Amino acid sequence: QVQLVESGGGLVQAGGSLRLSCAASGNIFSIRTMAWYRQVPGKQRELVAQISSGGTTTYADSMKGRFTISRDNTKATVYLQMNSLKSEDTAVYYCAVSAGNVMPYRDYWGQGTQVTVSS
Repeated sequence: QVQLVESGGGLVQAGGSLRLSCAASGNIFSIRTMAWYRQVPGKQRELVAQISSGGTTTYADSMKGRFTISRDNTKATVYLQMNSLKSEDTAVYYCAVSAGNVMPYRDYWGQGTQVTVSS
């Protein structure tokens, strides 16, 4: 089992920055990929960025160049640095990890943190 707790959301003006954190606990040594998703009411949850256990990163096209995902394995924490925020970035941001010792790995989700960008 892995538990995830996000922090760092809030209200920011357009053009500003926020840094989200997601701390994992429990069976952290089984964590593989760590990721951030976001969801707007009435829309499907979408991938923002993910980072593999080896540090390979993947970003949604609309976030490339503005968002940076990173992880600190010693702290079992994944970060999302968000710069040049736009009103359309307003959403609930969720941390997710895949974890396990054998495939298929299991997905775990955080409770979400609200990010609101005012124009």
